[in-house]
Amino acid sequence: MDLLHPIFPQGKRYHSFAAQIKERFGGRLQKVVIDLGFNCPNRDGTLGTEGCTYCLNAAFHPAYSRPDVELFRQINEGILFHQRRYARAKGYLAYFQSYSNTYAPLERLKEVYEQALTHPNICGLVIGTRPDCVDAEKLDYIAELSLKSNIIIEFGVESCHDRTLLRIKRGHTFTQAREAVIQSAQRGLQTGAHFIFGLPGESKEEMMRNAAIINTLPLTSVKFHQLQIIKGTAMEKEYLKYPNDFVTFTLPDYIDFFIDFLELLHPKIAIERFAGEVPPRFVSHTPWGLVRNVDLIRMLEKRLAERNSWQGQKLVMG
Repeated sequence: MDLLHPIFPQGKRYHSFAAQIKERFGGRLQKVVIDLGFNCPNRDGTLGTEGCTYCLNAAFHPAYSRPDVELFRQINEGILFHQRRYARAKGYLAYFQSYSNTYAPLERLKEVYEQALTHPNICGLVIGTRPDCVDAEKLDYIAELSLKSNIIIEFGVESCHDRTLLRIKRGHTFTQAREAVIQSAQRGLQTGAHFIFGLPGESKEEMMRNAAIINTLPLTSVKFHQLQIIKGTAMEKEYLKYPNDFVTFTLPDYIDFFIDFLELLHPKIAIERFAGEVPPRFVSHTPWGLVRNVDLIRMLEKRLAERNSWQGQKLVMG
C-alpha cells in the first residue's frame, strides 16, 4: 500500500520548504541575493585569512549582486533577473548571502535589514551567517524584527564532525553551531542550517549517522549540498593530492544516498535543497553534467515514488 506521511505539504513525500511556502503565502517567494560587502572572521585575520578550503564566494551568487551596487538597485535588478524564470512569484525575500551577514556592528545590521524591508516587493529576509558571528544582542534584535516580517536566519554548519571542520578550516566547532541554533530557536526564529555531503575524510556511513545528530537540533529548515570542487580553492589542490579521502557520487547514487538519509531525518524539518548547482565555469569537472535544480527535484520525487519512501520513514515516532 502506498502510504504518505500526512504532514507533508502538497502531497510531497518529504517536507518541502518550497511547498510549505506556497501553502503559507499562496505562491512562490523568490530569494534576491544581496551583497553588502560584509566580511568573515575566517578572512579578515580574526580566525584566518584564506577562508574555508572549499570556498570561492563568486561561485555562489549572481552577477547582479555586488557590494559596489546600492541596496535597492541590487533588489530591483534581482527581481528583473528572476522575473524571467519565475514570473508567477508572489513576492521576494532579500537574501543576505555573501560571507557572514551578522558580522558587523548591530547599528549597521539594523540599517541594512530595515532598509531592505522598506522595499515594496520585499516581504522578508534570509540572513546567512556563521555560528560564531551571532550574540544575544543581535539575536534579540533579529527576533524582534521577525515579529513584524518573515525572517529566516541560516547558519553554515557544513559538518557535524569537529575533525572535518578543522580540516576544511571552518574556524568553529560543531558545539558552537549547536549553541547558535538553540539560541536562535529559543527566540522563536525560523532557523536554518547548511550541510555538505562528501567533505574529505567522511565516509558514507558517517554522513548517514549525521541524520540522528541533526534531528536533535531545533531546526525549521535545512539545505544539503553535494561537495563541488571549485577551481582555484585549497580543496581543489587537496582533492588532486588525496582523491581517496573523498567520497564522490554519481547522480543516481546520490539520489539513493539522499533518500536513505531522508528516511532517517525527522519529518518536522523542511528540506530547502538537497543538492547544489554551481556555474560550470567555476568547477573543475561536472560529473553530473548540466543538471538544473528543478530536474534534480523531479528525479528525487520519481525515485521516492519508485521506492515508496518518505522522510522519516525509518524513524519510530513517539
